[in-house]
Amino acid sequence: MLTENVIEVEKNIQAACDRAGRSREEVRLIAVSKTKPVSDIEEVLTTGILDYGENKVQELSDKYDVLPKNIRWHMIGHLQRNKVKYLIGKTVLIHSVDSLRLAEQIEHEAAKADTIMNVLIEVNVAGEESKFGTTCNEAVELVRAVAALKHVKIKGLMTIAPFTDNPEDNRIYFKKLKQLSVDIKSKNIDNVDMDELSMGMTGDYEVAIEEGATMVRVGTGIFGERNYQI
Repeated sequence: MLTENVIEVEKNIQAACDRAGRSREEVRLIAVSKTKPVSDIEEVLTTGILDYGENKVQELSDKYDVLPKNIRWHMIGHLQRNKVKYLIGKTVLIHSVDSLRLAEQIEHEAAKADTIMNVLIEVNVAGEESKFGTTCNEAVELVRAVAALKHVKIKGLMTIAPFTDNPEDNRIYFKKLKQLSVDIKSKNIDNVDMDELSMGMTGDYEVAIEEGATMVRVGTGIFGERNYQI
């Protein structure tokens, strides 16, 4: 079942890349495994997917301890500063940096470990009150401030678009994030790359790819519906 889901998602990604005139290699599929058991991840691993996204630090750490070490873990949920220390060395990318205080905590922990932590700046493009993220207007200022940190490396931007039944509704937000990344790149800020755009989830990842996503975060489309009561 899960293998069939992955095949279907891959087919959709390829179709979106074809429509956009992009190479499939330009888009990384992150399987969002939050709330799902280790056995599900083990099954999806057989398809060759090595990138997995988690929302909670404790769950990521628990899975890290028991699953193969070649897995690339992505922290995609809101991150509290007191949890940062548990991620260093386990996570290839933190997608959800939305404040200088959080970035400074990542700097502190990465410096202690003598490593560099790759991050994305989370932008609340749609301006939803229920979502975390900096605003489009404040993003450049935040990027400049984080760029001064020696053990934190900005690799690009991330957004969580509104939940909608019509993926076309979110095209405007994906376009805005892409344009913001172009604007930031043009400023040639030291220690800043704008190579990654993490945008698009199960309901709208094809539209996100058409608008330039380099990472799509697909959970339900691979693992099925989640039971948040467990």
